[in-house]
Amino acid sequence: MIKNLKPNCMPLLIGSLPIDDHKKASEIIFDYTPEIPLWAQLPAYQKEGMIEQFLPGMPSVTNKNKKTFINIKASDFEDEILKFYEDYINSRDKQIDSFSSRFTLTENEAKGFFVLMEKVKKLSDKPYAVKGQITGPVTFGIGVKDQDNKSIFYDERLKDIAVKLIAMKAKWQAGRLAKLTTSRVIIFLDEPALAGFGSSSFLTVSREEGMDALKEVIDAIHTEKALAGIHICANSDWSLVLETPADIISFDAYSFFDKFILYPNHIKKFIRKGGALAWGIIPTGNIEDIEKETSASLASAFKDKIAQIEKMGIEKNILLAQSYITPSCGTGNMSLKHAEKVLKMTKEVSEITRKMI
Repeated sequence: MIKNLKPNCMPLLIGSLPIDDHKKASEIIFDYTPEIPLWAQLPAYQKEGMIEQFLPGMPSVTNKNKKTFINIKASDFEDEILKFYEDYINSRDKQIDSFSSRFTLTENEAKGFFVLMEKVKKLSDKPYAVKGQITGPVTFGIGVKDQDNKSIFYDERLKDIAVKLIAMKAKWQAGRLAKLTTSRVIIFLDEPALAGFGSSSFLTVSREEGMDALKEVIDAIHTEKALAGIHICANSDWSLVLETPADIISFDAYSFFDKFILYPNHIKKFIRKGGALAWGIIPTGNIEDIEKETSASLASAFKDKIAQIEKMGIEKNILLAQSYITPSCGTGNMSLKHAEKVLKMTKEVSEITRKMI
């Protein structure tokens, strides 16, 4: 974990926007969060879906009857596995520069990444940080299925491959962004599947398996001297998440703050070792909430929640210094009107709260 991380309530976004123009998306992002711009994921394009966007590079990817899966019964499956590990070993301990590597992103599935790079190259004033994101290893492993519709996370060999693929793609992002700027680089792992951790649907996934998968990806990001964040937009086993080596924990502070603070000892330990909280205080889950809330009402709610954590024994000035202001999740599934209100409130709540520091 990188010490002395003090964003001082800067605004930070999650990633998705409800438009189909990557350059326009980038302009919107820079309008509202120029301090920490990120690359836009646009769900309007099927290949930018949470699983599809990072699937290239997996062995034996098969498309059949409008379904995409890993065909472990393919005649060349074992050869594909061997080739994957050869590529992994050759790339693991060095910078991945070649765009022909299975561990890179391409404009075909992640155009927003390349639009961000071009924009950052032209900046005269460097931002505080730049942010990338990737689907987390647990969510990816649960979401990708084999030919029998079984999640590959339950297959030891495929799980290992999936985790390594995500780790190397995260490392590649961090390395490419670090080459462009002297600003900090942040890579978030989007882990909505961890909202179900500990439930009946996850009975066969142990705490150790979840922790090991997250740690492997976070360690790969840290090799590029980048910051690693974990984003979960619902409730989770926060003791697991807070015990990872992540630098930033992003949580839905609007709807699930009461669940998050059930882990006071873990929160205190995380903050005291230098971690930062990304407060998803701007609602995205319900349109009614977006319409009724204002920047002033959300800033007031944030102040109240800070006071509750302060009662755990953490000084207010430390909490504020080690916090970001964010939407509770992405805005890709709402109207542009509502998405822009979310981004506007994120910026304004940040401005209000930064005056408290």
